[in-house]
Amino acid sequence: MITAPHPLNDVRRTPLEQALIALLIGLLFSLATAALAFLAFQLFYLGRIYPGVSVAGVDVSGLTRAEAADRLTRSFTYPQTGRILLQDNERTWLIYPLQMGLLFDANTSAENAYAVGRTGNLFERLDEQWQAWQNGQSLPPVLILDGKTAYATLQDLATQIDQSPIEASLQIEGVQVIVRPGQTGRALDIPASFERIYAQLLTLQEGVVPLIVNTTSPAILDPSEQAQIAQRILSQPLTITLPEGETANAGPWVFDQVALASMLTIERVTLDGQNRFQVTLNSEVLRSFLEGLAPNLERTPENARFIFNDDTRQLERIQPAVIGRSLDVETSLKTLQEQIIIGQHTIPLVFDYHNPPVTDDKTAADLGITELIAVQTSYFRGSSRDRVQNIQTAGSRFHGLLVAPGETFSMAQTLGSISLDNGYAEAMIIVGGRTVKGVGGGVCQVSTTLFRTAFEAGFPIVERHAHAYRVYYYEQTANGYNARLAGLDATVFVPLVDFRFTNDTPYWLLMEVYVNPASSSITWKFYSTSDGRSVEWNTTGPINIVEPPPPLYRENPDLAKDEIKQVDWEAKGADVAVTRTVYRNGSIYFQDTVNTHYQPWRAIYEYGPGSEGIPTPEPEP
Repeated sequence: MITAPHPLNDVRRTPLEQALIALLIGLLFSLATAALAFLAFQLFYLGRIYPGVSVAGVDVSGLTRAEAADRLTRSFTYPQTGRILLQDNERTWLIYPLQMGLLFDANTSAENAYAVGRTGNLFERLDEQWQAWQNGQSLPPVLILDGKTAYATLQDLATQIDQSPIEASLQIEGVQVIVRPGQTGRALDIPASFERIYAQLLTLQEGVVPLIVNTTSPAILDPSEQAQIAQRILSQPLTITLPEGETANAGPWVFDQVALASMLTIERVTLDGQNRFQVTLNSEVLRSFLEGLAPNLERTPENARFIFNDDTRQLERIQPAVIGRSLDVETSLKTLQEQIIIGQHTIPLVFDYHNPPVTDDKTAADLGITELIAVQTSYFRGSSRDRVQNIQTAGSRFHGLLVAPGETFSMAQTLGSISLDNGYAEAMIIVGGRTVKGVGGGVCQVSTTLFRTAFEAGFPIVERHAHAYRVYYYEQTANGYNARLAGLDATVFVPLVDFRFTNDTPYWLLMEVYVNPASSSITWKFYSTSDGRSVEWNTTGPINIVEPPPPLYRENPDLAKDEIKQVDWEAKGADVAVTRTVYRNGSIYFQDTVNTHYQPWRAIYEYGPGSEGIPTPEPEP
């Protein structure tokens, strides 16, 4: 029996069969590989955004929703940084989308990105995933618009833009008189403007948005009736001058047209049922200006200054009298108002004038000045050049000066400001318990000499202050020192410390002051008419002597190492009482005592940093 072979048991294959079997096996392997890759892809992006997905240009591929929301929050800043320029004619306002209530919802945007490739049936999802991967999928940001914020912003703008209709007006702008028939009312159209802004915001681009402003027309009124007066006033600057022949360290005062315009008053009035404008000069503004000028323009009357000729026994004028003046504010105001209205623009002020008691024509007989009644000289050997300059400067203030009968003379008032501008230099002065360099050091040489002259002349001393310690300048004589002069010094520190005496005679008193640098002396002379008084005085001399404290050493960073400089000198403390008896025609007129307490004064040395051998510093008293 012959049996045919079973096909499966026949291991022989044709080449075609073998190729088909191999292809089938490869296909099955590829499908298995693709299935595994697909599964791996899906597992990897499980909970993550598929590749190729972006929101507002921000790539969020492979991120979780929380990570995507965080990245979007940091990357998409249009609401905070985008610039929208709102425009109303020439006016502009720069705002940010956030100010218009535009908010970015990062979480929802991230959710939308995550949803790409996850909606629809399987094939729709796979297609969406594939398209996103190959071509990219850009999603718009999810934005929220807060209408209340937008309207609040526009309402704030409306307060700057809105303007009610204004009737015709006459106004001054710059140097021009502006006749305005009326001003159109304006109001921001908030809803319409909002629509324009919203459309711009949706583009997510910066841009310019013209605002929509509605206008309304006012009533018209022609204000030209008084315009010519205003134009005439403003046609050129107003110049206020001093009267002819007068001088001052001020003026002329020029108001240009802009400044002058601020002084005009334009008032609306009704005349015969017609509205019109009336232009006047503002009296209050002008009065305030004139009152501000008045103190600086005031000139105090000053007596003529003289010296007494000992040979002719007549006065010789060395400085003319100063005629006093004061600004007549009301008359000047009236003149300015009247003149400028008629077109005058250079207008002088009006002054009241006052003569001093002693004019240039006064004689010795008129004033009762007939003889030398007192003279004193003090010495300042060893003074610096600056101290000598101050003595000369201060002394010149009193040369030829007159003191009226019954007048209490103030040295500080006559000295005025002691400053560099007034010719003084810096020299040593006593301030706050120290001897330091200051403007006017040496003026007390002058006050001491005046005190001694008034003391010797027998005049009542109203105010006198001693120095804090004994200054040996004031105990110098022509050839040396005399301790009897201790207690006969006087200090002046303008305006707090003064020296004053009273001319209690019926005659004028003339003072002459001579400073002689060559002999280091200052001589003060009193000329008047003697009323029979003479002076005797005695002194305790320095008593209750107190030794000065030990020297003080202090570091001065401006000095070099081992450089030592003395800046203050020691003086013993003491008490002095000087008793004066003033006689008149042989009888005692009055007695007084000048009491002085001098502090003990330590020497002070300064040394440079790092100096060696310096005594241990002691605390300052």
